[in-house]
Amino acid sequence: MDKQIALALLEMMNRNRGDQKRIEHSLKVYGYAQLLGRLEGLTPEQQFILELTAVLHDIGIHVSEVKHGYSDGQKQEIEGPPVARQILENIAVDPVVIDRVCFIVSKHHTFSAIDGIDFQLLVEADFLVNAVEEEISPEGIRRFVELNFKSESGRRVIEELFGK
Repeated sequence: MDKQIALALLEMMNRNRGDQKRIEHSLKVYGYAQLLGRLEGLTPEQQFILELTAVLHDIGIHVSEVKHGYSDGQKQEIEGPPVARQILENIAVDPVVIDRVCFIVSKHHTFSAIDGIDFQLLVEADFLVNAVEEEISPEGIRRFVELNFKSESGRRVIEELFGK
């Protein structure tokens, strides 16, 4: 599993070649996802799914920009899964895992679709990074956490990160 995650990371970097901001974003989300999953005590399969999804959650951005001229959340959800599927098939990930990762990638901006701890922790990890990168106001952070953070570890990490 570790080798497959490393290969997915390399392929994410390849697909984002030269775009340091997007590569760094995915690496940071991966780091927080890894932390949150371990703190929450995910099973090895759930952790694997979470980590792969964190690596590939924004993999549709460049395709969206080429095809549509922009890459909002909806376009990312449409364009990301086929790219993620191709990457995961190329590194011989189990089809059940591929389907789950692609589902989460296809809905990662649709919080009403959250249907499991792997998806929940991906949303929380992504927000931890976005809150800093997008300089979200303390009130915006508070509202988002209140509405969308469900895990104890996510709430703990947000408190440590922002001193709340």
